[in-house]
Amino acid sequence: MTKALILTVKDWWESQPERPEISQVHLIVGKFTCVEPVSLQFAFEVQTRNTFLEKAKLIIQETPLIAFCHRCQHEYSPQIGLQYACPECNSPMEDIRSGRELKIDRIEYAYASNV
Repeated sequence: MTKALILTVKDWWESQPERPEISQVHLIVGKFTCVEPVSLQFAFEVQTRNTFLEKAKLIIQETPLIAFCHRCQHEYSPQIGLQYACPECNSPMEDIRSGRELKIDRIEYAYASNV
């Protein structure tokens, strides 16, 4: 996961006419992705040493798992690993509205000044 993230950012960085200094990479990570933010943060720090991302910080925003039950028209937050069925009617979870996101939200960067 971390390697794919770094390669994606690198592809963007290399496509820029002037290579900017990246200060922050913002990710959105859903709770239902099985990605552990602490592990991702550690791997990012280790894998970016001595690279163009060495000074960049990884900022992770987690999104909760939210499901919608079409049977009773109820939105609910399942307890990951414990209970996925609708708490109102006990229907199986079929419509996940949030929690599967895994994407780069934005990259903060600056170009070196020639002063």
